Amino acid sequence: MILLGSTGSIGVNTLEIAKRFHLHVDILVAGKNISLLNEQIKIHKPRIVVVSQEKDRSLVEHANVLCGEEAILEAIENSSSSLVVNALVGFLGLRPTLKAIECGKRVALANKESLVAAGAFIDTSKIQPIDSEHFGLWYLMQNRAIASMTITASGGAFRDWDLKDLATASLADTQKHPNWSMGQKITIDSATMVNKMFELLEARWLFGEGNYDAIIETKSLIHALINFKDGSTTAHIANASMQLPISYAIMGRVDEQILTPVDLVKAGSLEFRSIDVARYGVWQIKEELLKNPKLGVVVNAANEASIAKFLLGKNGFLDISKDIIKAFEKFSDAPSSVEDVFAIDKEVRAFVESLA
Repeated sequence: MILLGSTGSIGVNTLEIAKRFHLHVDILVAGKNISLLNEQIKIHKPRIVVVSQEKDRSLVEHANVLCGEEAILEAIENSSSSLVVNALVGFLGLRPTLKAIECGKRVALANKESLVAAGAFIDTSKIQPIDSEHFGLWYLMQNRAIASMTITASGGAFRDWDLKDLATASLADTQKHPNWSMGQKITIDSATMVNKMFELLEARWLFGEGNYDAIIETKSLIHALINFKDGSTTAHIANASMQLPISYAIMGRVDEQILTPVDLVKAGSLEFRSIDVARYGVWQIKEELLKNPKLGVVVNAANEASIAKFLLGKNGFLDISKDIIKAFEKFSDAPSSVEDVFAIDKEVRAFVESLA
C-alpha cells in the first residue's frame, strides 16, 4: 500500500493492521513527526518516503526521501501498489485522492475534505471510507427500504459547558475531548460539530441522496443507525477503535476478531442528545448544505481558514462557526468542475482571512 499521513492516529493504526496481516508498505508519506517516521521506516522498510518540508529531508533515515505535494503525486503515479490509504488532514488531501483514482488505484479514505470539497467529481466506487460512522452505515445496509440514516457524535469538548463560557474557550480547552485523543484540527472540528456535518456530506456522496442526520451518543459505542421504512432500526455498536474500519477498507473482509466486543452490562445506560444550534452554531446550515452538497468546498475552506486564525489568536472559538456561516451565505455558486473547486477554495479563504 501507499500510506499518506503515516504518523497521525489513522496512519499509526493502519500500520498496526499492516503488521498484523503482513501487508507490504511501498510508500510512507508523513508530516513533521520525523522521529516516529524513522521508527516506522525501520519496521516497514518502504521503498520511498515523502515528507512535507525540505528542512526535514536530511533527518529521515532512508536512502530515497522526497519532499512536497508534487512528490506525493509522483510517488502515487509511479507506484505499482493498487491501494492508497489517504489519512492526510485537510484540503491538502484532495489532489492525492484525485491522482490515485486517475491512476486506477483503490482509495481507503480517511481524508474527509476530499469528499466534502469535491464529492461531485470523485468516483466513489473507488472509495472505501475509513470512518467508524460510514463504516457502520455500510455494515448495516441490507436489501430493505431505508427511511433514513443516522450517525452519532460525541458532542466534543464543550458538550457539557455552560453556553455563556463558550465565548472564552481557549485552544487548550478545545483539545479536551471527552472520549479519546485525536489530532488538533479534528478535535476542534468535533467541538464545533463541523466534523459531523462533514460526515453527513460524505455519507451523501457515498450512499446517494437520502435522509441523513446526526445525534449525540455520549459514550461513543453506537456509531451509526439505519431506520427502515418498516419502522425498525438497526444500530452498529462497537468499541471505539479505527482498526476495524481500517481493516475492512484495506482487505475488503475480515473474519477474525479485531476489537474486544462491547459489554453492554458494563456499559450500563446509554445517553442520547439532540444537536443544539445554541451550542453548535454551524448546525443551522446543515439542512441547506445537504440540499446543496457541492457547496461543501465553501464550508471546508472557511473552516480551515477560520481555524488558522483561531490558532494564531486572531479570533475566538465561536467565531469559527460564525465565519463559516458568513462564507456560506456569500458564496452560493456551486462548482461545476474540479478546477472550480480549487478556485472557490482560494476565494473563500481570502474572504475569511479578511473578516474582522
